[in-house]
Amino acid sequence: MSAQTYLAYDFPLLSAFWTILVFFLWIMWFVLLFRIVVDIFRDDSLSGWAKAGWLVFVCVLPFLGVFVYVIARGKNMGGREMAQARAQQEAFDAYIRDTAKGAEPRPSSIDELAKLSEIRARGDITDEEFRRAKELVLSGTGPSTRPTGMS
Repeated sequence: MSAQTYLAYDFPLLSAFWTILVFFLWIMWFVLLFRIVVDIFRDDSLSGWAKAGWLVFVCVLPFLGVFVYVIARGKNMGGREMAQARAQQEAFDAYIRDTAKGAEPRPSSIDELAKLSEIRARGDITDEEFRRAKELVLSGTGPSTRPTGMS
């Protein structure tokens, strides 16, 4: 009696499952390969020759190169990625802060003159200081003017 052996790919549904699984693993392999290549370029502690060596190793012997890289340097891959993400977030936040500072409304010349008048009325500045400050505000070189290049 000869027993027939059925394998997973003999059934249509299991064949589709194995095809999808192999395709998914193939895509994941390329994702891992590209992440390692990016990590090689991102790492500032590696010299140029070390980066070239790792790239050659990963490209010539991809399976072995990727596995050796993950074993040898994989522990710090997440840390380098987090440091880069943190640096990008800080740069973005600094850009937003700088942009928001530029959008603050600046006091007009009328507001400046009103404040100067109040300060003079309190006696904090003399008539001569008031006159010089008023000339600065009216000439456009006072604090209410924007630096050149700003709109």
